[in-house]
Amino acid sequence: MNKQLRKISLCFGRVAWPALGWGQSPTPSLPGKIGVINIQAAIAGTGEGKKAFAELEKKYAPRRQDLQQQQQEINSLTDQLQKGQNTLSDDEQRRLNRELQEKQTRLKRNQEDAQTDFQADNGEVVNRIGQKMVRLMDEYAQQNGYAVIIEGNPQLLYYVAPQIDLTEEIVKRYDAANPVTADAPATSSPSTTVPAAAAKPRTPASKPADKSKP
Repeated sequence: MNKQLRKISLCFGRVAWPALGWGQSPTPSLPGKIGVINIQAAIAGTGEGKKAFAELEKKYAPRRQDLQQQQQEINSLTDQLQKGQNTLSDDEQRRLNRELQEKQTRLKRNQEDAQTDFQADNGEVVNRIGQKMVRLMDEYAQQNGYAVIIEGNPQLLYYVAPQIDLTEEIVKRYDAANPVTADAPATSSPSTTVPAAAAKPRTPASKPADKSKP
């Protein structure tokens, strides 16, 4: 009895699977293809993404320059304190140290504000393009018999066969469906930090103790 059931099962498997391709359904009942996409690279690689991120760089350029100028002032004041630690009076050193601390506090606050604003604008671009791209990927997967499309960030996967990398194909289809009015210069992947943010403020060396005093 068991042998007969096994034979029936094998025969059914051989007949039923080819029959799935003969139906009138536009997509297979059990699609088996797997694809990967680097969604961050895809978003940045679209014409809309290149234009949007270039506009972000331009928008934040003045704030970046202001942060750099503030950092230069801090560096200059730090050098002044370090070079004059044996020649400046105590009152002058206290005054310069207060000024330095105020500048460092102001720079830190301005960096945080710029970072928050930049991340909000950057996130708006990523979400806007990403939502449209997800809908496009859903249609592409159904039309081409994909069971799953997963994130293919090189940092998350050890190896991806080029044949299943859909990043370029999705970018082409996105650009065809969402053309931009003017060409934009190529940019790198979207960042999550303010472009060229100022370096961390340096702290001046402490004044050595005056051994001549009791």
